[in-house]
Amino acid sequence: MKARYTLILLAFCLLGSVLFCGCSQNTPSENLKDFSTMETAAEQEEAYSYSTFFLPELDGIFQPYVGDTMPYYEDGVYYIYYLKDGGDSLRHSIYLTTTTDFVTYKEQDEVVLEAAPDSGQDLWIGTGSVVKVEDKYYFFYTGHGDSDQLEFQEKVMVAVSDNLTSFEKMTDWDITPPAELGQKRDFRDPQAYYDPETGTISLTVTAAQDGVARILKFTLSADLQEVTYDGIIFTNTEGDFWNLECSDTFQLGDKWYLTYSAQDDTLWYAVSDNRFGPYSEAKRAEGKLFYAAKHVEDGENSYMVGWARRSESPDSLSGVSDWGGNLVVQKIIQTEDGGLTFAPVESVAKQFSKQQKLNSTQLEVEAGDAYSYQEAFTCYESFLLSGKFQYTGSGSFGLSFDYDGQENTYKLISISPSENKIRLYFNKGLTLITENAIDIQPNQEYSFTYIQEGSVGVFYIDGMAALTVRIYGASGKPVQLFAENNSVVFSSLEQYTKK
Repeated sequence: MKARYTLILLAFCLLGSVLFCGCSQNTPSENLKDFSTMETAAEQEEAYSYSTFFLPELDGIFQPYVGDTMPYYEDGVYYIYYLKDGGDSLRHSIYLTTTTDFVTYKEQDEVVLEAAPDSGQDLWIGTGSVVKVEDKYYFFYTGHGDSDQLEFQEKVMVAVSDNLTSFEKMTDWDITPPAELGQKRDFRDPQAYYDPETGTISLTVTAAQDGVARILKFTLSADLQEVTYDGIIFTNTEGDFWNLECSDTFQLGDKWYLTYSAQDDTLWYAVSDNRFGPYSEAKRAEGKLFYAAKHVEDGENSYMVGWARRSESPDSLSGVSDWGGNLVVQKIIQTEDGGLTFAPVESVAKQFSKQQKLNSTQLEVEAGDAYSYQEAFTCYESFLLSGKFQYTGSGSFGLSFDYDGQENTYKLISISPSENKIRLYFNKGLTLITENAIDIQPNQEYSFTYIQEGSVGVFYIDGMAALTVRIYGASGKPVQLFAENNSVVFSSLEQYTKK
C-alpha cells in the first residue's frame, strides 16, 4: 500500500516537472512545477517533493512527520533517528533515515524502537541518543507511561545492538529519578557520551527540581552495571520553563556548549570551559520553528539537526504551532565573541546551481509610513536567494511573500533595526510567528542567504543569525523586497534553483 501511494506521488511530481512557473522578471526553467492552478496552500503542500528538508514517506494517504531528532555519525554516514509522528508509528516510536550529504535521504521502513503496544513503562517513547561502547551500540531513550499504577511516569531505558539499524530493548535495566528531585513524573531525554580512557558513559538527563527546570548528570560503567548520580550541571534562569528538552553538549575550539529546547519555546545555548559546566547564562540560538535540535559532528564540521514546526492546516493565517514537521540541518558557526549561530550546509547550498535571470540585481526601496514593495524574485518550489543590504532608517524591511493576491495577507521575513530582531510575520506584520535577535547598524553592508524547499525556509544574515520559517501558499507567486519607514539598498541579488 505504501509503495503504491509513493508511485502515485512520484507520477504526480514527474508530471509537474514538465511544467514551469512563469513570472515577468525570471526566465522559467523546464523542470520547475506550475503551482498557478493550485488554489490552496494545502494543495501546494501536497504537491511538494521534499528531499533536503526530509519528510517520511506517505503511509497510505497519511503524511507522517519528523519529531525530535537523535543524530549519530559513523564512517561517512549520518544516522538521523527521530520520533515519528503519525502514519505507522505507534505513539512516537523511533525511526531512522540516513544521509551522506544532507541533500538526499534514505528512509528505513522498519521501526528502530517501538512503543509498548498496550501498557508499560514505554507506552510512549521519548527522545534519547545512540552511543558506541567498544563493539556495542546503546540506545538510551525515554520510557513514558500513562498508567496510574506506575510509580514513575518517566524512566531512562536502554536498548542494545551490534549494528545501527535494529535494537533490542533491555527490559531489566532502567534509571529512575533521584529521590532528591522530589518528583517522579519528569525525567527524560538522555544524552550519552562514552570516554574510552575511563571506560565510562556520561549521561545527561533533563528533569525538574522544586518546579525549576534542570539538567542532571550520571556516570555509568561500560557494562551498565554501575550507575552513579553526579548531580545538577545546569539550572534554568532565563524564562519560566518547566522543561529543557533534548539537551546536548559539544566542543568548538576551546569552548564547550550546552544546547536545549526550552519547552514550547526556542533553541538555547550556554557556554563553558568544561563539558559539564559550570555554564554561563543561556541565550537563544534560533526561533520557535527550529525545535528539538541536537548536534552531530563528522571530524571536520558540526551541525544542528532538528525539525521545522508546521501548521495543522497549511491554509491557516493565525499561527505555526503543531508538533513535528520537516527535518532541517544547519551548520554550527562559532562567532568571534564565543557565541553560536548557524549557516547553510555547503552541500545544501551547492545543489542550487541553475541561476535564474532577474530584471535587476540591485534595487532600492524607499518608504515612509506606508509599506513600499519592489518585485524581485519568483517563489519556486525550491530555490536559494543571496544578496546584500544596507539601510539608513529605523523601520523594517526584508522579503514579502504573496499568499492570495491580497496585500493584507502578505507573509514577511522582516528585519527590524530598531528592535534588533529578524521575524516571520503573517498578515503583513500583524501576526508574529517567530523571531530571533540580531545586532545591525545603519550605513553598513550585510549579506544574506535564504534557502526554501516547499514551505520550509531558513533565512541567514550571514555570520550573525538564522531564522527558520514556514511559508505556506507562496509557490508560483512573486517575492518582493519591502520597506517601511526606511531607505534600503539591496545589491548583488541572485536566485538559483536546482537543475
